[in-house]
Amino acid sequence: MKRRACLGLLLLAGLTATASANAAAYPEKMVRIVVPSIAGSAPDIIARQVAERLTAVWKQQVIVENKPGGNGIVAMTALRQSAPDGYTLGLFHAAAAVITPMMYKEAKFDIQRDTEVASTLAYTPMMFVADPKSGYQSLAEVLKAGKASPDDIAIGSPTRGSVPHLTAEMMGQLQKVKFRQISFSGTTQAIQAVVKGDVPVYVDGIAPLVPLVRSGRLKALAVTSDTALPGLDGIPLAKDVAPGLTVKGWFALFAPKGTPAAVLDEVNAAVSRTLAQTAFVERLKDLGTYPMALGREPSARFVQGEKVRWERVIQDAGVKPE
Repeated sequence: MKRRACLGLLLLAGLTATASANAAAYPEKMVRIVVPSIAGSAPDIIARQVAERLTAVWKQQVIVENKPGGNGIVAMTALRQSAPDGYTLGLFHAAAAVITPMMYKEAKFDIQRDTEVASTLAYTPMMFVADPKSGYQSLAEVLKAGKASPDDIAIGSPTRGSVPHLTAEMMGQLQKVKFRQISFSGTTQAIQAVVKGDVPVYVDGIAPLVPLVRSGRLKALAVTSDTALPGLDGIPLAKDVAPGLTVKGWFALFAPKGTPAAVLDEVNAAVSRTLAQTAFVERLKDLGTYPMALGREPSARFVQGEKVRWERVIQDAGVKPE
């Protein structure tokens, strides 16, 4: 009996050592990063920048595979069905990772149940802007108008279930103001509407809005970062008008559930080295994003916190999954 127990322990030790050795050697072949959007989109550009730098760090090719469709469902399905060995990763933004399962019945995944968080990458705050002809000069004026005329003041956002849409919902909940939410079929259509004056107030990530603010075509009302950020100097912070209104759109790397911890640690460490590169940080800034380097466990806690936060906003708004 003792001999069997010893043999069992030796076998287990051997398997553990083999797994550890394999993880330590990672990566030994090409790594692919699945992205839930088309080529040329912000997630795609960030993924390609990350892939290029990870290729240099690992001396193994890292490629990007675009799998758009279903608000992230197609890409997440591909990730979930991949072997949990670290050779397939997924770069997902906040909406695709934690909001889609709450908004769409077809989304059968759960980010915590089905994936491992390897690392956060970057974040972008939201910005509230107004059509200059609307007369709104500040977010406080928009809130005042909303309180005076509930359900009358329209706030536009790029798509239903996006972080911008839910940011507007959150502001209404925090301030106990009911706005008329108008979601479009994408950023291009939405921005055209606010520039033409069809919608007086609009919220989106900063990247497509900053050039229009600088040209005077839109009036910046507030940005949802928790501190002033480079390139957004002079724009008021939303939290100073609506306490608690700090919102990040974010990007993170995920792996299939069951991926070895040692592999995830290596991915996290390589991403941290990448985010320390000045050239990469400057490229992110061009995209209206800022580096967010967190350890693996803090990254997982951050994603969990975001999931809980948006679930509460969606429930309070009474938004039903389609």
